[in-house]
Amino acid sequence: MTIKDLEPSIVWRNFYTLTRIPRPSKKERQAVDYLYEFGRSLGLETIRDEVGNIIIRKPATPGMENRRGVILQGHIDMVPQKNADKEHDFEKDPITALTDGEWVRADGTTLGADNGLGVAVALSVLESKDLRHGPVEVLVTVDEETGMTGANALKPGLLKGDILINLDSETEGELYVGCAGGLDATASLRYSAVPAPEGYGTFRIAAKGMKGGHSGMDIILCRANANKVMTRVLLPLMRDHGVKLVSMEGGNMRNAIPREAFADVLVPESATAAVEGIVAGMCREIKKEYAATDPDLSVTMEKLPAGAAEHIEDKAALAMLMAVNACPNGVWRMSDAVPGLVETSNNVAIVSSEGGEFKVKTLMRSSVDSEKEALAEEFRSVFTLAGAVTSFAGGYSGWAPNKDSVILRTMKKVYESLYGVEPAVMAIHAGLECGILGGTYPNWDMVSCGPTILSPHSPDERVNVASVAKWWNFMVKVLEEIPQA
Repeated sequence: MTIKDLEPSIVWRNFYTLTRIPRPSKKERQAVDYLYEFGRSLGLETIRDEVGNIIIRKPATPGMENRRGVILQGHIDMVPQKNADKEHDFEKDPITALTDGEWVRADGTTLGADNGLGVAVALSVLESKDLRHGPVEVLVTVDEETGMTGANALKPGLLKGDILINLDSETEGELYVGCAGGLDATASLRYSAVPAPEGYGTFRIAAKGMKGGHSGMDIILCRANANKVMTRVLLPLMRDHGVKLVSMEGGNMRNAIPREAFADVLVPESATAAVEGIVAGMCREIKKEYAATDPDLSVTMEKLPAGAAEHIEDKAALAMLMAVNACPNGVWRMSDAVPGLVETSNNVAIVSSEGGEFKVKTLMRSSVDSEKEALAEEFRSVFTLAGAVTSFAGGYSGWAPNKDSVILRTMKKVYESLYGVEPAVMAIHAGLECGILGGTYPNWDMVSCGPTILSPHSPDERVNVASVAKWWNFMVKVLEEIPQA
């Protein structure tokens, strides 16, 4: 069985098509072209704006022209993450989607259900000839995952509806009415390369096997961060055993908890056995600490066939490693107002050393702007003390709940009529586009929903098949019940 054989077939067929089109963030051109031609092929008004956002309008079915206009919104880009042993070019290769019992997953890569399934549902509404609905617009944005570029660039006055249903949430049966804002932070330190001393061997230390995941949705799970693990291993080796750092690389996406980190080091030949024993011992200790969240965590050390010619000067390497070690990571504060909700967090996402520059990139999230600013000051303080230069970009505010939301009342009523239980009304720690879009269109009444997706932003990403059918049936009925204008 392939995913095209699943029900509802119209949704899974549209999602399958998207899996065949490479669409990593900032490289979505093929997918944008497809969406543009999709709308035009249906004879619908289709607009592509300056950054690549797509707007497609479908008129109301006869007799429902007086309903309020609804905007179905999702993003076309996906997070490109793969297992280390998987050969895959996200700019060229299609995603291989597999059925696995009650779930659909990919073969060693992210699936792109975030947010491909949301877009597939929107396309299915446009394509279907037997739905009843008022005026519908589909808004598909670009580059949500790395910069909210499409949402930030959306011009006022382009959309006509005043109800927005965001299709980018990840738990069926939950309606989201608030989300966190975000801020990208970067610290960089220039360093000099020093010739490798005599009597040293070159080794690679690898921290692997961690689960990673979405830095908003999964941060509460307290999973291991590969960059923090690697730093924890390196510091005592450099400080106490004469090890020298040649290079370090960990993580590749700001919004993904890093699963792997690698460091090439120079080890004194006289201390090789001691260093290997320390690495093995630290691996055992850290593995015990994360036995529940990251049972496959490993830290290994292997000799490289070719020796390194130079290394990062010790002062700079130690300064940045100590700063990474001290940098806040994970949950920073829980919400007092919403039980179980992470209010503020930081993800030490990317560490790199290349071309004479040691760089650290993190993504901060908070539903309280002042806390986000306070966390940024902690980051600035830590890395300034290390001699690094800090910068901040891509900041956006969160989405505040609307207690008078008409569409929320409608969706709650529809869900209970279909399934006999009230949906949960939630806020989310992830950064949905609603906060940005609502700033451009302040009159919009907004709710976010979606199917059940586990471990987005990692190769373990998977979507529950039954939840897609429930969500589709729910969306069909919601469109029928949209109130009059």
